Amino acid sequence: MATGSKKVIYAALVGNALIAITKFIAASITGSSAMLSEGIHSLVDTGNQVLLLNGLKRAQKPPDKNFPFGYGKEIYFWSFIVAILIFALGAGISIYEGILHLRHPEPVTTPYINYIVIGFALVFEGFAWYFAFKEFIKSKGKWSYITAVQRAKDPSIFVVLFEDSAALIGLVVAFLGIFLGQVTGIVYFDGAASVVIGLILAGTATWLAYETKGLLIGESANESIVVGIREIASKYEKVEHVNEVLTLHMGPDFILVNISLDFVDESCSDEVEVTIEDLDKQIKKNYSQVKRVFVEAEARKSSSIE
Repeated sequence: MATGSKKVIYAALVGNALIAITKFIAASITGSSAMLSEGIHSLVDTGNQVLLLNGLKRAQKPPDKNFPFGYGKEIYFWSFIVAILIFALGAGISIYEGILHLRHPEPVTTPYINYIVIGFALVFEGFAWYFAFKEFIKSKGKWSYITAVQRAKDPSIFVVLFEDSAALIGLVVAFLGIFLGQVTGIVYFDGAASVVIGLILAGTATWLAYETKGLLIGESANESIVVGIREIASKYEKVEHVNEVLTLHMGPDFILVNISLDFVDESCSDEVEVTIEDLDKQIKKNYSQVKRVFVEAEARKSSSIE
């Protein structure tokens, strides 16, 4: 998880930092509101990469007495913070700048500088997007793209992919706003483009927040893992019925499992202990993400949670 995620984040960090600098220079020379919004967007994205790297680092901290299951959820927390920053800073400032320029429009000077910057930005962003997309393809398997995002347990990759996708769309909008303003002489296009960029960022942030919320508050393992664990447990001779299989992601690579089993009435304590010990080994052998397994011996019962 960490290696692939870090490569994606580092690529995005370098690209966004370089792009932010060039966009701000272009915005200061030309006075373009759309280019200023794009500069703010890239600056926010650069800060977001730093936060994600911090989240990955903190998630690797070993368990201690205060956090006995480790710090894996740190990456979920910082991914959620990234979504908030995209919405509050990226979208908020872009929309504010756009409305300001719509109320007090000014013509964009030397627009060709903006075109050059947008061209370079498309190359850098395109590279970062392609890198993130390749890692996302590796992790998604046979799932559809939307399903892969919904079921992904490492948000850092799809957060970067979402950011880069929004950045590419924003660059196209910025180009259209500047170009239409130049060819038509209507100065409102530039400010309108800035508002549209802000709305794109707001939509991206909302989706990111929604997808990371479940992971942050406690999302179960994917259904295939839950079903597989149930099948493993049900094969034991001393297990009469599997009552519940409850799972919880404590991090992208840390699944906590709690199983409620109804053992055969004639089973002695030694047989139950041997079964539990072997069950623990088999589950961890089949699913490397499972780090802790807790087994409860209970009478058969029905439950809506599987």
